[in-house]
Amino acid sequence: MDADRARAARRRHMHERQAVIFGVLLAALAVIGLGAAAVYTDSIDLPFFDKSFAADPTPTPTRDSVPCPPQGALPVKYSKVKVNVYNGTQTAGLAGKTADDLKDRGFKVATTTNAPVQYAGVARINFGYKGVAQAYTLAAQLPDAELTLDARAGTSVDLTLGSDFNDLTAEDSVDLDKDQPLVAAANCTPYEELATPKATAKATKAAAKK
Repeated sequence: MDADRARAARRRHMHERQAVIFGVLLAALAVIGLGAAAVYTDSIDLPFFDKSFAADPTPTPTRDSVPCPPQGALPVKYSKVKVNVYNGTQTAGLAGKTADDLKDRGFKVATTTNAPVQYAGVARINFGYKGVAQAYTLAAQLPDAELTLDARAGTSVDLTLGSDFNDLTAEDSVDLDKDQPLVAAANCTPYEELATPKATAKATKAAAKK
């Protein structure tokens, strides 16, 4: 009889302990759920959690002001324009073909590969302050390309081909004259307002030498 009471007491104790454990787990899950909902709705701002970081990248990044060419800047000799060509479409081999076409025109192609995300549009040309003239020289081969300024330090330019891209402009239709200053893009911002004084001085000096 005593043994039966002992077994019953152990079972009762085990059930009570299980009930406590399950209760704690349920309470913890409820707290986590409420916290997650608060973060998602921006009721709580956690510095280590940024929804923009967790979000999927978009094919078209935020576009900064596009600089006009430096005053008096002339087209850059094709062989002095270093281009990285990226395929932002599902068309296999598009970057390779376009890279070959650019090489045939004298451009220096460095990298040819697929873009990390697809691009909706004709093409996007990314460049830094030092590569404005190079970017405009390349853009003459694709008049509908989007010019996008970034923070790179060198003069290289990236060409990302988009879903609306068909081919480069016919070479004899490219609107460039080696003796005439580059034509600024519509609504561009004066180069001097975007570049550092040091970069502006270098660009002006380079334009004067050509």
